[in-house]
Amino acid sequence: MYGAPNQNDAKKLMLLGSGELGKEVVIEAQRLGIETIAVDRYEGAPAMQVAHRFRVIDMLDGKQLRTVIEQEKPDFIVPEIEAIATATLLELEQEGYNVIPTAYATQLTMDREGIRRLASEKLQLPTAKYEFANSLEELKEAVIAIGTPCVIKPIMSSSGKGQSVCRTEADIEDSWQEAINSGRGKSTRVIVEEFIHFDSEITLLTVRSSTGTFYCPPIGHLQQDGDYIQSWQPHAMSEEQIREAEEIAKKVTDEIGGYGVFGVELFITSEGVYFSEVSPRPHDTGMVTLVTQDLSEFALHVRAILGLPLEDVQLVSPGASHAVKATIECKEYQISGVEDALTVLDTQVRLFGKPSATIGRRMAVVLSKGESVDAASEQVKQAASKISVLN
Repeated sequence: MYGAPNQNDAKKLMLLGSGELGKEVVIEAQRLGIETIAVDRYEGAPAMQVAHRFRVIDMLDGKQLRTVIEQEKPDFIVPEIEAIATATLLELEQEGYNVIPTAYATQLTMDREGIRRLASEKLQLPTAKYEFANSLEELKEAVIAIGTPCVIKPIMSSSGKGQSVCRTEADIEDSWQEAINSGRGKSTRVIVEEFIHFDSEITLLTVRSSTGTFYCPPIGHLQQDGDYIQSWQPHAMSEEQIREAEEIAKKVTDEIGGYGVFGVELFITSEGVYFSEVSPRPHDTGMVTLVTQDLSEFALHVRAILGLPLEDVQLVSPGASHAVKATIECKEYQISGVEDALTVLDTQVRLFGKPSATIGRRMAVVLSKGESVDAASEQVKQAASKISVLN
């Protein structure tokens, strides 16, 4: 039992990171009567616009993070991004606070090294070959060991920031600079991955709940420079491929533990399914579930967090999503073309309301349903092409 928001018996959910995914989490939490507090490093973040209240702090500063949590005393601490003082979260969890899914999960997946070693070395899952480097010289050695082409990424980043494909040894220095300048936090450590020649890459949304583990139909996605551009559901896979994918997802998420939605990224190849990454939270490619499923990934996440019962996820329609990104940098911007986009059949537009535009920043998403994935994908591309971010 719990009371209404802002009353003594209310249940409180604190979101650490308040982007567009967090905004949907806050909305779903409020539908179930939860009091919400949105936290981020800047004011006006999307989730702050709908939460009961917000706080602005440096989440990599453990002292600031502890202070705001001790002041608010949330029942659920829900990280939405990687750049958080995870050592402080571990301490707070030991003191009795509830970190979603666990503080261990947040720490493990904050950097690519922890999760990659877990998957490959402990769980013995199929992954790309990899090496780590702390300097340009070490990176050169790692690239020679892995071979080209290879993928170079910062240990800690999100939305593909700092990721590049190194095609020849002449590209190494540029890849190093891209990784160091665009990664989150102060780390100068990078991962070098074998370039997997895959048929497709998918996100398998895996839901751990009080009533068991469930899987959403696989989501296919298209990335550019490591960042999601378009996604669709369901992605066509054989029964054997789906079985392999679910087995990998269950091994990883069981090891991580806790309740909630996990975005498990996988490569589908002619030789089998390879593990790529996992996020212990809703995934950007999963925004398509806002129009394809009876319960979106955000609704599933909140229900699981609260310990409420869940059943198998129902796909109500094939669908697709397409990100709208800014091509300009300005503090005050306008978005045009929404009216034209909405003339496309079975299409919705979600504007995130971010306070400023920067080049490559995701500002909106277009969602379309269709009789088939192909039809939905064509509709969503057509609609997204009509929307622009202007000064």
